[in-house]
Amino acid sequence: MSKMVLGCIADDFTGATDLANNLVRAGMRVVQTIGVPSTPLAADVDAVVVALKSRTIAPADAIAQSLDAMTWLQAQGAQQIYFKYCSTFDSTAAGNIGPVSEALMDALGSDFTIATPAFPDNKRTVFKGYLFVGDVLLNESGMQNHPLTPMTDPNLVRVLQAQTTRKVGLIDHTVVARGADAVRERIAELRAAGVAMAVVDAVSNDDLLRLGPALAAMPLVTAGSGVAIGLPANFGIAPSSKASALPAAGGLSAIVSGSCSIATNRQVMNFIQTGRPAMAIDPLRIAAGVDVTAEALAWAEPLLADGPVLVYSTAETGAVKSVQGRLGVEEAGAMVERTIAAIARGLVALGVRQLVVAGGETSGACVQALGVTQMQIGPQIDPGVPWCHALAEAADGAGVHLTLKSGNFGADDFFTKAFAVLE
Repeated sequence: MSKMVLGCIADDFTGATDLANNLVRAGMRVVQTIGVPSTPLAADVDAVVVALKSRTIAPADAIAQSLDAMTWLQAQGAQQIYFKYCSTFDSTAAGNIGPVSEALMDALGSDFTIATPAFPDNKRTVFKGYLFVGDVLLNESGMQNHPLTPMTDPNLVRVLQAQTTRKVGLIDHTVVARGADAVRERIAELRAAGVAMAVVDAVSNDDLLRLGPALAAMPLVTAGSGVAIGLPANFGIAPSSKASALPAAGGLSAIVSGSCSIATNRQVMNFIQTGRPAMAIDPLRIAAGVDVTAEALAWAEPLLADGPVLVYSTAETGAVKSVQGRLGVEEAGAMVERTIAAIARGLVALGVRQLVVAGGETSGACVQALGVTQMQIGPQIDPGVPWCHALAEAADGAGVHLTLKSGNFGADDFFTKAFAVLE
């Protein structure tokens, strides 16, 4: 029987593994589900992360899916709900961070929650309510050019307030630095002032660890993945290497990438510079009716025996906008996702059992195409990105090792480093 205590809802698939990775590092045994399961949880785990593809869909649909996930998690015994979003607070003026948070608060009868995407291990920090990516503000980090969720305001209090009907406040770094009791006192002050949601500063892991105990009795936590490092101790769980153990890896290896982030662009170039084979996908050829999937698989098949190959649609911002201008933003993205997902399925059918997928939306499309419903979370490759193990319908039910990498995460040599970790 499950002993699950923490139930998590993630708004995209890479974000789900990012969160699960931090929970595993803190000692929790974690299963990630792809969508809301239709059956009760059978695994004996401490936390479950339900991965949704709700970040950029209509707010009403995101709310409905998130509430379904919450209901299932509560039925499995979850004592606390964690709504996880991106460490760059990816959203539009309409949401979906604010609307989903409010809907979960209503359903849980919660009158207060926190919000912070801080993840210092990946250089996402919050100071005075402003989100920094490395040494620059969010709106100077490249996220201002994101094709679906351009982030042009680094002030998270303003961003969240625009998406909610509840009053939003701030728990700043001077409070966090004084520890959990000071955070609890500040929460009481904000509640008395009619504030229902508070952005929390955090510039280091120490801040997140100080914050953790103050959240123990909170029915709902909303955050990026960073806050997760401070929660397992609330349930009496300590770090353990056993939490990340996976079955031995085998089979062929490959990478598919649909992210257009700056980090993934660097990773693609680094892989190509190592001399490994790489094939670029042209969205305009897909739109013209060319069977790009068949072309990519025919190209990859004779090369796979010699090591990993890369199939990518990653491109610079200018090229992406040019394609969007000709095909439309949504159609261009969906068309590429479908193609890369079909290629991923074809690669697994060719014997790939170690697959790296780059990009949040791409990862969602790929795991669905592979017929994956649950993943066991394993060792970390880079901050926020672990290896996972899953049974895949595309592999006739066999096990496949998967990495679902957020576009913004990972070192330049991530694509080669990932396979070395499995060895």
